[in-house]
Amino acid sequence: MPASISSGYRGLVYKVAVPSPLRRVFDYLPPEPNQSIATGTRVQVQFGRRKVVAYVLDKASNSELELHKLKPIYAVLDSEAIFPTKLFSLLQWCAKYYHHPLGEVLSAASPGKLRSSIPLYPQEIVYRANSNIDQSELNSLSRAPRQRALLKFIKKNSSASRDEIELAGFSAAIVKSLEEKKFVERAERNLNSLELFSPLNSVNPSSLELNSQQQQAFDAIKLNGDKFNCFLIDGVTGSGKTEIYMQVMQQHLSEGRQCLVLVPEIGLTPQTVNRFSKRFDCPIAVLHSNLTDNERLDAWRRARAGSVAIIIGTRSAIFTPLPNLGLIIVDEEHDGSFKQQDGFKYSARDVAVMRGREENVPIILGSATPSLESLQNAESKKFSYLTLSERAGGAIKSKTTIVDTSNEILDSGFSEKLLFKIDQHLTVGNQVLVFINRRGFAPILSCTNCGWIAECEDCVSQMSVHAKPPSLRCHHCGIAKQLPILCPTCHEEGLTTIGAGTQRLENFLEQRFSTFPVIRIDRDSTRSKNKLTSMLNQIQIGKPCILLGTQILTKGHHFPAITLVAIVDADAGLFSPDFRGQEFMAQTVVQVSGRAGRAKKSGEVVIQTRHSTHKALIQLTQKNYKELAMYLLEERKAASMPPFAQLVLLKAEGNTLNESINLLQRMNKVSIKLIRESNSNIRTVGPVPAPMEKKAGRYRAQLLFKAENKNTMQQFLTQFVYQIDQIKLSRNLRWSLDVDPREMI
Repeated sequence: MPASISSGYRGLVYKVAVPSPLRRVFDYLPPEPNQSIATGTRVQVQFGRRKVVAYVLDKASNSELELHKLKPIYAVLDSEAIFPTKLFSLLQWCAKYYHHPLGEVLSAASPGKLRSSIPLYPQEIVYRANSNIDQSELNSLSRAPRQRALLKFIKKNSSASRDEIELAGFSAAIVKSLEEKKFVERAERNLNSLELFSPLNSVNPSSLELNSQQQQAFDAIKLNGDKFNCFLIDGVTGSGKTEIYMQVMQQHLSEGRQCLVLVPEIGLTPQTVNRFSKRFDCPIAVLHSNLTDNERLDAWRRARAGSVAIIIGTRSAIFTPLPNLGLIIVDEEHDGSFKQQDGFKYSARDVAVMRGREENVPIILGSATPSLESLQNAESKKFSYLTLSERAGGAIKSKTTIVDTSNEILDSGFSEKLLFKIDQHLTVGNQVLVFINRRGFAPILSCTNCGWIAECEDCVSQMSVHAKPPSLRCHHCGIAKQLPILCPTCHEEGLTTIGAGTQRLENFLEQRFSTFPVIRIDRDSTRSKNKLTSMLNQIQIGKPCILLGTQILTKGHHFPAITLVAIVDADAGLFSPDFRGQEFMAQTVVQVSGRAGRAKKSGEVVIQTRHSTHKALIQLTQKNYKELAMYLLEERKAASMPPFAQLVLLKAEGNTLNESINLLQRMNKVSIKLIRESNSNIRTVGPVPAPMEKKAGRYRAQLLFKAENKNTMQQFLTQFVYQIDQIKLSRNLRWSLDVDPREMI
């Protein structure tokens, strides 16, 4: 039993959120008696043997702890809260909804540098244009275009730091030259005194005339004004969604409001910045993980001060403080990259919608393949649905051909028909994109003779193959079966797993088409900084080549010279153990198909499959993504799966599989008791081994919870997490909770 308040300390204490796995706040004394500290301020505290940066949540007039057990705050790091009130409130909501420790949530939302004790706003050296420069001196730069461009950049921004100058693409040598010629001079700038950006007065006249569908979408968003509403733009690839974004942004920028644009991949950031900077003459900041810690902090500070108009970033940019936020845009809203998979497991798209509601600003979700969750929100009128069914600029929809490979002998995964088409397109000087879907790692058991797929009789999913012990498992209901030797349908020896790899295909294509370069773009080939940008620049030149890659190629890239898209094996996504497998497959096929025929040249898409009569594939290729999505929604509703139910995945990992399973069994006993006591309709599945049982030397298991009502699930989780927090763990055991898991495998 906790000590009563009467036996504790009476006096001023501060409630502090410490970045730790403990889901509680801690009481600390002020550094000086009765010292006032603002809520949301960073402080440095002694936590165990370490000094850590923590966050003040509130103050109180007493503590349950005795005075001798209370430690004073070591240092107050800021004179103000680092997050505005509404954003601070949103972060507290995130901690409650995702049931993650608040201290870790606040730390994850802070730039890495601010997780140490550095000042929020230090002095920094900046460069300013010399006000005494006359026109004749400016004319002397006519033969130094880069120096002239840098001078213009510094003038436009009033001042610029070395990091800002480097981020804009100018070298230190150019700065030095301008300084030696007395065109710029050094000064000190207090980052807390940055000026607000000026409302946009004009835009580059390169804006395109909207077609009728674009105009209707733009008018609907404009009519909403600056209050909260969530607009879902369902627009086919090349339909001009970005043009709508920019024209809506223009309205807000002209009234001095900031625009936050989320993109799923770092690789899309330079292209997005380039388009926006050509259109808008205003300060733009980028936020993503490829920046240095100093670059990220600098962009975050300028955004927080209101001195940048447009903020473009990946997932974590949703937590950027913006004093004059007017619009949030989530491009490619369906993309799985918006879900954080480690640590604080949040969905940036869902948090963006909540932030729009909290700050009462409009939000636009855009995609050619909206997630089923977003489509269902549109169907239920929670979102305003806007559709763009035609490509902008008169571009023609690509022709799609399905190649049935069930009775063909493939050469390294390629049919002769596909190889002929690749050769045909390359010979006439075009580019070819070869796509392989490597989503997921659990192989699917299939019969090459009759097409049989190992499926669970009780679930809308396929079973996956496990090596240790050899078995077929369903990761939704937990049922396990022995691996068959013969096909249960045709009784022949033709069983195999579905899957392939990009490096193997790269070697084959280099040998088969030796006169054309093969550019492989995947996670492995783009690890080094600027490697992806270098590859994309090579492609944009337009010379004939073969692009070979995975998901990274599906995310909004514009390749004018690509006329053929080849999807080597659609079955890897068509038959997935994940209940979202067909949705992911459809999104991937549509997105990658959209890379063909985006300019004046007509495009062609070839899809290889051993299951050409599969209903989902036929609907997708003969009708459209929306038709298939509606069909999948009906399946989900019948099976009571998201978006018609909420899932939560409890994961455990340890040195052995038995340890992980045993921990989840102990936790499951707690859940069963709570479910019975509350008489709720929450279902549990498991514990079962995770599909990838061993990762980084650790054995993993999982326990699934399902409820048809989110409130029911949240009430259950609040009690459940509190109780399992009391379970003492050995050092080698860890567990985590994933609310609304994106992937089940």
